[in-house]
Amino acid sequence: MDLTFTCSDGRVLAGQVFGVPEGVEKRGTVVIASATAVRAAYYHRYAAFLSENGFAAVSFDYRGIGGSRGGPLRGQRVRWFEWGSLDIDAVLAWALQQGDGLPVHLVGHSFGGYGVGLAEHAAGLGRILTVGAQHAYWRDLRPGNQLAHWGRALLTLPLVGVFGYFPAKRLGLMEDLPAGVALDWARSRKDFTTAAAGSLRTALRAHQAAVTAPILALAPTDDSYATIPAMERAVAYTPNSPSRVVHLSPEGYGEASLGHFALFHSRYRESFWPQTLAWLRDGTWP
Repeated sequence: MDLTFTCSDGRVLAGQVFGVPEGVEKRGTVVIASATAVRAAYYHRYAAFLSENGFAAVSFDYRGIGGSRGGPLRGQRVRWFEWGSLDIDAVLAWALQQGDGLPVHLVGHSFGGYGVGLAEHAAGLGRILTVGAQHAYWRDLRPGNQLAHWGRALLTLPLVGVFGYFPAKRLGLMEDLPAGVALDWARSRKDFTTAAAGSLRTALRAHQAAVTAPILALAPTDDSYATIPAMERAVAYTPNSPSRVVHLSPEGYGEASLGHFALFHSRYRESFWPQTLAWLRDGTWP
């Protein structure tokens, strides 16, 4: 079912909820927070799987992306941290209000697994599962990937200057990005929330400190972004959440490579996806 979420600054986001079928025991709600430049629709097969197994699943597009693009991107002032502090927060607030007292969990891919800590309502979460979560700090990448990152960053800066946003679709990549988000990514700061000054930055740090949900942080060993240092840095920003960082071998899933995106493909419906259910249901990992 399609629905909308209204953020605290008035921005409206497009989303979807996959309800638990009649006759299936309801176990709670799972909010799915996307990776950067990825539409929520990418996760709909996984969301349907969660609903079939008792979890109402909620997906949404960040402001400037997909159904939440909000018109031409040129001139839109959107920062990366706002996707967490405003967008993820609005969806969590809705899920907690509509959850009928059952647990609300979050599955976050890439930025989504880091950005959840910036949301005030993340303090109400039961469990957090992250896949490839980090914020692309260049020193956490392997040497060869550091060079590739800076190459992409050097491409980003002039294109944003010309178009007023990052025209990913013109390059055959994923979703176009608002200028502020693209520049935050390209600058690759150790702590990109420094873009939020004064009291706002203090509030974001307080949100991170208020998160107490256990975090299981997963990523394939060949994920070019989610190295062990990158994953450990990400969970360190929520210091009051007990966390476990696990690298997954592609061979364990019968693959030569998994990379940053594969685990949400439906071919992992009988392998990786049930493993995530174990964590969401009772906090275990095989």
